[in-house]
Amino acid sequence: DIMDRGIMLAGGGSLLQGLDERLRHETQMPAHLAESPLTCVAVGSGRSLEEFEAIHRSSKNSRNRRRRY
Repeated sequence: DIMDRGIMLAGGGSLLQGLDERLRHETQMPAHLAESPLTCVAVGSGRSLEEFEAIHRSSKNSRNRRRRY
């Protein structure tokens, strides 16, 4: 994913002036600032909690698949 779509910057540190450009230069990958960098992690976490059962089932299925190999 990161090689194809680049680095997504979130949180207060992502607002540091020139950080996105520095990351682009150092990694040779695209770097994108999240639409709402100060709140996107909290909003995403809240949405994840709304789907907790589905995430839990998916996690259990993933562990079971790894045990078979």
